[in-house]
Amino acid sequence: MRIGLISDSHGFIHPGVFDFFEDVDEVWHAGDIGNIALSDQLEKFKPLRAVYGNIDGQDVRLVYPKDQIFTVAGAKIFITHIGGYPKRYDSRALKIINKEKPDLFISGHSHILKIINDQEKNMLHINPGAVGKSGFHYKVTAVKFEIYNGRFKNLSVFEVDR
Repeated sequence: MRIGLISDSHGFIHPGVFDFFEDVDEVWHAGDIGNIALSDQLEKFKPLRAVYGNIDGQDVRLVYPKDQIFTVAGAKIFITHIGGYPKRYDSRALKIINKEKPDLFISGHSHILKIINDQEKNMLHINPGAVGKSGFHYKVTAVKFEIYNGRFKNLSVFEVDR
């Protein structure tokens, strides 16, 4: 299973991301989508799994949940928008991590790309940064990876100046 991972689009996705994601099976969005028109655009491009973020309005919140917990290709996945990162997890996210024990924890919100192997929790953490043009980030980033038999491989990063 090939995954394209983004967050913090705030209603806009850098056009280069669509080329970067051409060979993925699904796109996952870790919140702050911005509007339903953008998620509709993504759904026409590839199957979409998404969560809403703190800037998303009722239109987005009625369609997408706050959290997604699912298993795909042998890996348990937990996606939420505000989640922190190893040793600095948001308290709500940490409770879910401790209960669900995901293999991969994905969050957004910070606009900062982070890929961290959390050895203490025995999981991979990815924050794909920000794919949109709103916010304080200097780089537009997205992540692509494969899941095979519960393992993550062939991870690559899209990065351009904002």
